[in-house]
Amino acid sequence: MKRDSESIRRQAERGPHREHSVPIFMTSSFVFDSAEQARDLFTGQEEGLIYSRYGNPNTDEFVDKLCALEGAEDGLATATGMAAMFASIAGLVRSGDHIVASRALFGSTLAIMNTILPRWGVTTTLVDPKDLDEWKSATKPETRLYFAETPSNPGLELIDIAALAEIAREMDVILSVDNCFATPLIQRPIELGAHIVTHSATKFIDGQGRTLGGAILGDRSLINELRFFTRQTGPALSPFNAWVLSKSLETLSVRLDRHCSNAMELATHLQSDSRVTWVRYPFLESHPQHELAKRQMSMGGGLVTFEVAGGVEGGMAFLNALSMVTRSSNLGDTRSIATHPATTTHSRLTEDERALVGITPGTIRLSVGLEEIADIINDVDQALATIS
Repeated sequence: MKRDSESIRRQAERGPHREHSVPIFMTSSFVFDSAEQARDLFTGQEEGLIYSRYGNPNTDEFVDKLCALEGAEDGLATATGMAAMFASIAGLVRSGDHIVASRALFGSTLAIMNTILPRWGVTTTLVDPKDLDEWKSATKPETRLYFAETPSNPGLELIDIAALAEIAREMDVILSVDNCFATPLIQRPIELGAHIVTHSATKFIDGQGRTLGGAILGDRSLINELRFFTRQTGPALSPFNAWVLSKSLETLSVRLDRHCSNAMELATHLQSDSRVTWVRYPFLESHPQHELAKRQMSMGGGLVTFEVAGGVEGGMAFLNALSMVTRSSNLGDTRSIATHPATTTHSRLTEDERALVGITPGTIRLSVGLEEIADIINDVDQALATIS
């Protein structure tokens, strides 16, 4: 049975002080009424809290809310988004297993698959995310997992989740989807057939650049397998950060409405600017997967990617000329943030590898914030003027 609003209400019940906001449970451990209760909790005969590395009222509330939003049976919270990505992969594979993954992934996720997992005898085949035939033909008898990111970072390429889920069912493979850029309010991969959904809660879920966090959500049987892995390896989310992120979820809807409307307006503006070579935004009709975006996403998201002239030098000159928009590798903040992927987030890839995922030397990724759209456009325009 899926976690529902009733389970969330129970997690958030008021204490004797009638607090309006859920308290922060800053404790490393929990006491037992008796030696027998301790035995029963550790052996699973009784459900309850033992140790905050295993569970805490704040992390439980945060996970319950995300499960309700994603339509997931169960979930886990982690200290960072990359802890969620790593645990969701490493906790499911064994030596000799094989992974098929989109080649359009975040740089650190690619590093896990290309550098870390091979040390343990786990191999990965990277495929064109849009070519479903490639996913199928790359699948081997030992393939355990498909890993997809949609929309991708930073190329904003999409994967047809429902179609890939059908292939995963046919091939008896677990499908895991990184839903960080869309969030469950824009896209619900589990409803489309995914088994696992991962999030960097640091991004839009927090939405204010304050804290780190991650989440893994999905089928209860798989989450139980991952729970064993995370309990032993310890990537636990702190109670304070869980409390912050749970409060952030209360404003996610209103923030995303503004992120997406601002992003759509900026993308439309840039599309008509001769100083910009190309613009990618899922809800622009010019996006090559526009119809898919409209089918599996409710809004276009808060990221706009575009190319400026002048290659690396042009991209860096554009960033340096920005006044209101900040330069940072983060995204999903209330404030607009720009980055140059070729020299930062994807700098460890070769130029050919970057080209395969749509990153040119002049590519700019702009996380569109909540400021007045006229101010965002004015700042981008004046920065473009310095390199035109």
